[in-house]
Amino acid sequence: MIITVEISYYPLTDNYAVPVKDFIDTLKTSEETDIVTGAMSTLITGEYDNVMELLAAKIEPMIEKYPSVFTLKISNSCGKK
Repeated sequence: MIITVEISYYPLTDNYAVPVKDFIDTLKTSEETDIVTGAMSTLITGEYDNVMELLAAKIEPMIEKYPSVFTLKISNSCGKK
């Protein structure tokens, strides 16, 4: 099943742009998903398992390194890969 996740990342640090850029750059290493970045959020589209594995692998290092807030919306009806 194809899903789309809209994700916003809010690192609670003074220099928040650095961890946001790092997070987006690590997401873009995935060849199994489509990544579209915007001013307020990033869209990740792909097979359910691929997207969820990507999120699990990429969010954990960020929350270990920085105090963080992530917001996610998950849809199976917003886009096709």
